[in-house]
Amino acid sequence: MAGNVAFMFLCTIMVLGMTPGLGMFYGGMVRRKNALNTMMFCFAMMGIGMLLWVAVGYSLCFGEDHGGIIGNLHYAFLQNVPWTSDSDEVPPMMLALFNMMFAVISPAIILGSLAERMKFSKMMLLCIIWTLVVYYPLAHMTWGGGFLDDPIGSIDFAGGNVIHISTGVSGLVACMILGKRKGFGAMSYHPHNIPLFLIGAAVLWVGWLGFNCGCAGGANEIAILTLANTTISSAASMVVWMLMETILQKKCTVMGAVTGGIVGLVGITPGAGYVPIWSAFLIGAIAAPICFFAISKAKQKFGYDDALDAFGCHGVGGIWGGIATGLFANSSVNAAVPHNGLAFGEWRLFVAQLAASAISIAIAASFTAVIMLILKKCGGVRVSDMEEAQGLDQIEHGERAYPAFNGLD
Repeated sequence: MAGNVAFMFLCTIMVLGMTPGLGMFYGGMVRRKNALNTMMFCFAMMGIGMLLWVAVGYSLCFGEDHGGIIGNLHYAFLQNVPWTSDSDEVPPMMLALFNMMFAVISPAIILGSLAERMKFSKMMLLCIIWTLVVYYPLAHMTWGGGFLDDPIGSIDFAGGNVIHISTGVSGLVACMILGKRKGFGAMSYHPHNIPLFLIGAAVLWVGWLGFNCGCAGGANEIAILTLANTTISSAASMVVWMLMETILQKKCTVMGAVTGGIVGLVGITPGAGYVPIWSAFLIGAIAAPICFFAISKAKQKFGYDDALDAFGCHGVGGIWGGIATGLFANSSVNAAVPHNGLAFGEWRLFVAQLAASAISIAIAASFTAVIMLILKKCGGVRVSDMEEAQGLDQIEHGERAYPAFNGLD
């Protein structure tokens, strides 16, 4: 047991590092005047998300089932959660802490759609309420014995429905209600610090290995499979993205290559421990063009301001990942797979994956819309045009990321 606990300790710390990594990743993509505000959104969730999880989150996700939708409060404040285990299994308290890191980073992903124009206080309220009414129920439905597991029969190894589809779709709905940034469509928005973006991406990429492999529950053969699949999918997606940019734009960009790697990670997450290694090449290679055209074409065509492409990467990539799991999952690589995927001649899992994705989309979209509309009625959700022009670092926090910088933004 000691080896498995040590493994889960490492994975938990790696996943915790993903949230500040996401802050750097997002912070590098916005303009100078909004860099601190963007990073602060992510860092704030490390405090708020952890306290929520300890108070009620773990219990609502993994407590006794109520109606297939939510757990009870038997484990509130982590009471009654065993610290030890009589078998080789990792103690429940260790798993509770590992899963806490998922709950911390998930609402922070939504920021990618709302950057540079939302009030800090309202973003925090959105994250808190969204976590309670969207994330916790979806986590219970999927991993805590809820109806997406039985009777729907879907599987989600590390968070395709629970994290990526829910945050991506919520980001899309929220940004449409929030409205576009001032000057969107009439001016170009350039990332102010690509090296910072690259560092953040590197932290995310390494943390993602702990994110996916930790869902194996210990240092076992499924963790090895997960590591291989995660690595292969991200590499395949990155290379395909680079090739597409070279062919279509005659240049291979740093931001494009990194984005390709990220969408490969998103795409493999739902099936990382369920699919054979050869399929990881296909999952990553197909994720790249799907997300590429969602970001470069769909956003332009429909005119929504998904500022940092949370929907284009996480929403679209997560939907593809859920479908791909229904195509390629196989019980020969993981006995936990209830039915083989469509590629192996069985259809039940594929249908279950489609149903779970549709339900996750509906839950995320409807509840996010309600939350945003209520917040909009309660004092508004975005800063004024003047405040947006001045920059949210100074307006919301009274600080500047680059106090000696006097040039144009």
